Amino acid sequence: MGFLDALLGRGKQPKVATADRLFAMTTCGITLETAHAITTRGKAAIVFQPLATGDFRAIVADVESVLRGTGEETGSTITTTDDDFGYRWMVVEDPDLEDLVVGLNAVAGSLETSGYGDRVLCAVFAFQDDAGKAVYFIYNFKRGSWYPFVPAGGAQQRDNERELQLKAVLGTELPFEEQLERWFPLWGIPI
Repeated sequence: MGFLDALLGRGKQPKVATADRLFAMTTCGITLETAHAITTRGKAAIVFQPLATGDFRAIVADVESVLRGTGEETGSTITTTDDDFGYRWMVVEDPDLEDLVVGLNAVAGSLETSGYGDRVLCAVFAFQDDAGKAVYFIYNFKRGSWYPFVPAGGAQQRDNERELQLKAVLGTELPFEEQLERWFPLWGIPI
């Protein structure tokens, strides 16, 4: 951080990991379905902390418009919802996992190139196993890594054993977060 940065209150911008790792989900989805009977629910979301500035709103509106426009061709639909923690969930619905990945990457890329990459928290992909139990895969853009999140029965209970099993069987296909304490649960996922 230079003198002017310190004087003007600008902090060092966090390094945003490459979004290329996000696309690992497209091939992993095939393995999940064929080898583990875990199928997409056709929903994914990008989670970011919105700003009340006109610039930020315009960027989000532009990318939503682009996604809605391409959604007319691909069949994707877009909705947004704000959670109790002040984060916005931009939800993309499409039965094609690759379309979900491309849509979320477009949002993340737009925010990053506009200087708002630090506002992006994560991407969440919803799956279910053959018993209909929810399985989520969460991508942390700042760290460029994935982790599974499997809610268990009960209030804010998670199935840690299942999560570790998923890491063990998919570890060569997804760049998993190595520090388990960074496998943060997301309760109340709206997808």
